Amino acid sequence: MSALFSLLALGPVSLPNRIVVAPMCQYSADDGSATDWHIQHWMTLAMSGAALVVVEATGIERRGRITHGCLGLYSDANERSIARALAAARAVALPGTRFGIQLAHAGRKASAQRPWEGGRALESGQDPWPTVGPSALPFDSGWHTPEALDEAGLERVKAAFVAAAHRAVRLGFDAIELHMAHGYLLHSFLSPLSNQRDDRWGGDAERRRAFPLAVARAVRDAVPAGIALGVRVSASEWVEGGFGVEEAAVLAAELKALGFDFICASSGGNAAQARIPTGPGYQVPLAREIRQRSGLITRAVGLIVDPHQAEGIVARGDADQVALARAVLDDPRWGWHAAEVLGAELTLPPQYARAGVKTWPGRKLLQAAE
Repeated sequence: MSALFSLLALGPVSLPNRIVVAPMCQYSADDGSATDWHIQHWMTLAMSGAALVVVEATGIERRGRITHGCLGLYSDANERSIARALAAARAVALPGTRFGIQLAHAGRKASAQRPWEGGRALESGQDPWPTVGPSALPFDSGWHTPEALDEAGLERVKAAFVAAAHRAVRLGFDAIELHMAHGYLLHSFLSPLSNQRDDRWGGDAERRRAFPLAVARAVRDAVPAGIALGVRVSASEWVEGGFGVEEAAVLAAELKALGFDFICASSGGNAAQARIPTGPGYQVPLAREIRQRSGLITRAVGLIVDPHQAEGIVARGDADQVALARAVLDDPRWGWHAAEVLGAELTLPPQYARAGVKTWPGRKLLQAAE
């Protein structure tokens, strides 16, 4: 029996397999509101065969967006637009597919250009906005210097996370993930590279975790027990002296004690000078260490592209789930093909069933010809 296609209880949520579509920014929203692009995108992901589809990083306030095109959940218009797109995705989803949302604040990496516009900080003529962070330290040269959040600002951000979580609950998401990775606001509090405060929110590792954990606690209190709660963390910054896997494992254990159900182990994003050793499954060791140290359900992500590779990660106990991003953009039926390769059953839409190898063996014939 395939480990990748075995059942998993993600806290209160039952999943038919261990495949997750990782959140991927589309930079295609209108003042935070989902557009027709999101409808087709989410409908496609809903049919991928993944048990859980996590919606892209979603700003909890307008200035918490990365770019002008980022999705948000800070207004009634945002909520209505997501309800429309989510309803369309659910209507075509494979049986058992669940949906999650990643709530985020971009912090000092906000007010940026879309990637295809250059990906740098917005210039004066591009409608930039003030950014915030734990300390007044820009991400890199040429980036905006953020305002160091005071107590009132911290309370405002925490309240915005809670308000967005309430909206996510109303929308019927099965899972809520807090973004503590990739150099965005909550990650920047965790890291000594970006958090140089000398109050209760900075200093040693325990105080650097204090604000992200305060947000986590507030969201946990606001979300009903039937919804899975988790966090994405950068478990290595790939820079000497940065936030690392040991601290990430402690964070995971503390989240577990708060009642969180999972953690996704990513890396990088908080140091422009970092040299990340990318390669197939390069972040899997981070997931394995966090899982072993914390006992929290752990998700591996990063250049996981082959079904046998994904199967091995779960079968060995390196992680409980695997998350795919660009692999699913490249192959929107990745889960179908993985099930075929691994000998697992997956219920396909009857409209597309004729594409299965039992009724149309063309793909196998093409593979044999190669």
